[in-house]
Amino acid sequence: MLQASRWRTYAAALILAAAIAIPGTADAYVGPGAGFAFVSSFLVLFSTILIVFASLLIWPFRVLWRAVTRRTSAKPKIKRFIVCGFDGQDPQLTDKFMAEGKLPNFERLAKMGCYKPLKTTFPALSPVAWSSFSTGSRPARHNIYDFLDRDRRTYLPVLSSTKIGSIDKFLNIGPFQIPREKPEIRLLRKSKPFWTILGEHNIWSTVVRVPITFPPDRFYGAQLSAMCVPDLLGTQGTFLLFTTRPDDDTFKEGGMRVKVHMDGDRVEGTLLGPENILRQGTPPLELPVSADLDRTDSTAAVRFGDEEVDLQLNELSDWVQLTFNAAPMVKVRGIARVMMTEMNGHFSLYMTPIAIDPDKPAMPISHPDYYSVYLAKMQGKYSTLGLAEDTWALNEDVIEDRHFRELALDIDDERKEMFFTSLDKLRKGSLVCVFDATDRIQHMYWRYLEKGHPADDGRESDCRNAIEEIYVRNDKIVGELLDKVGPDDLLMVLSDHGFASFRRGVNLNRWLMDNGYLYLKEGKTGSEEWLLDVDWSRTKAYCLGLSGMFFNIAGREAQGIVDPADVPALKEEIAGKLKGLRDEDNDEVAIIEAFDTAKLYTGPYLENAPEFVIGYNRGYRTSWDCATGVVDAPLYEDNVKAWSGDHCVDPRLVPGVLFCNRAIDVDDPALIDIAPTALQQFGVEPPKHMDGQPLFRDSNDPPRETNS
Repeated sequence: MLQASRWRTYAAALILAAAIAIPGTADAYVGPGAGFAFVSSFLVLFSTILIVFASLLIWPFRVLWRAVTRRTSAKPKIKRFIVCGFDGQDPQLTDKFMAEGKLPNFERLAKMGCYKPLKTTFPALSPVAWSSFSTGSRPARHNIYDFLDRDRRTYLPVLSSTKIGSIDKFLNIGPFQIPREKPEIRLLRKSKPFWTILGEHNIWSTVVRVPITFPPDRFYGAQLSAMCVPDLLGTQGTFLLFTTRPDDDTFKEGGMRVKVHMDGDRVEGTLLGPENILRQGTPPLELPVSADLDRTDSTAAVRFGDEEVDLQLNELSDWVQLTFNAAPMVKVRGIARVMMTEMNGHFSLYMTPIAIDPDKPAMPISHPDYYSVYLAKMQGKYSTLGLAEDTWALNEDVIEDRHFRELALDIDDERKEMFFTSLDKLRKGSLVCVFDATDRIQHMYWRYLEKGHPADDGRESDCRNAIEEIYVRNDKIVGELLDKVGPDDLLMVLSDHGFASFRRGVNLNRWLMDNGYLYLKEGKTGSEEWLLDVDWSRTKAYCLGLSGMFFNIAGREAQGIVDPADVPALKEEIAGKLKGLRDEDNDEVAIIEAFDTAKLYTGPYLENAPEFVIGYNRGYRTSWDCATGVVDAPLYEDNVKAWSGDHCVDPRLVPGVLFCNRAIDVDDPALIDIAPTALQQFGVEPPKHMDGQPLFRDSNDPPRETNS
């Protein structure tokens, strides 16, 4: 009976596509969500049998076609290419901890081959950097410039890397509506990643949680998607707080309050999930939530529908499965971790963002589709959310330092198991895995690394050494790696960028208004988010995202006023004013330089780039208000959030690291060099559109060009 039920569920997930496009309310980095689409069907058994039968019939022909069409002329120089990425590992901190003898395995790897700073991208943002890593190209060739892009028609932010469309055509049957079309789920990154090119030459790759791989690439290999996989609410990570407290104090970003009712030792409420597009009116899917409190033992029995979990006050649960009933035989499943944070006087229950269940994914999060299920069967539930670590819950004081660290390290453990399992199974080919904990922990605990940081309020915390501890943890992973690497393997341990302090925020939209480049609508104050108060009929320039400044160009933006012929002069004028811009209150330079993107890179997607990438000094970054499009805010203000470190600065200040078990032939390696190096080492000629160059020289190679 159980197997039959599971068969019906899987069958339902194969046939009928229904999409829910939900405007994102928040994410871990500031901005809109990707949207959410779940896959389901009423024409279950018949259609599925047809698909399975057809697949069995054509399988021999598909194998033959692959054998004929896939190129096999490559002559590899190596057996395996292994990349272990530690997002955000900083060379200055690496040098410091190595000098103190705390990273013996990194030091061992450096002596085996080499250790060098690794040039990052302009801007030094993870989606940009990892896209350049995978494609060997600068942004004008892969089209990713930030976490966010702008809709030129509305000036509102959209996610830069993924588009999830809506459905407009339905067949109405009673209270239900059956979609008559499939939703669009599209990766917006351009250029082929190196693993796709390797696959064209019959070389296998396993790619685990490399950012900007959602929806997953289709290639000869296996891939688990990462950054930009949405949560079940369609955002990039919205935590929930079920609470009896008044909802006067709303969260600025990243979370939602859910009102619950408490009567004695009984608490009841409702969890609202994604909108149910299978019902007319698209009401939200609902799940009853209840808790029976035992105040004597500080415990509670909490139920989410039919799922029950026993909680201890202030202790995180394991993964809890959340099952929403969308229609007969159609269920949408997610997973989350929960924690009861108070139960006397008031009741509060924290829930992490609801991740797509990897065992029963409601969206395509892996390639092949069953790969996420395979991993779940091998190691149990794991987080699938693109930005899995709940930074905003710590920013909003919903959880404590130790809880965030626990969440981050548990996710790190999940990743480690995937990585080493994949490594053990890989006989030849490439393996790439990215660990995010270094980046997230530095973001949240940098305030403890430097004396006098505005975000360090002096509270006791057992996470004051968390950054050093994650570097030591990375070192142990490197040690395990070295024990598994053979003489025919090429190993690279690298990061996409380094790190810096985030002490002061800069609101450049305020600067643009004060200097006559941005105007507000009559009677508006500029307090609305997402630049909704801006008068576009008079505005020449505006900022959106974490690093870019755009011009309001006629013929490009819907209400553009800047003549394209005037762009060079306007660039020169604004760049001149921003170069060396000082924070007089602190007597420091806030902005080193505004980089003209037309001079940074070339490529077919240059027209989508911002006019400037802003090169902030160490200690400065786009302010929280500027990042969300609020103009009416101070030009400079202290950053007092837990999110106290960042890398959205002048990229020359935050290179990444590159460790390799072989000495490379260049002194100035760049992130864009990794992809052509991988191809070269497998005997595949890097395509001419790649901006990067191999790190190993052949005797007949031309002189190496300088990477910017």
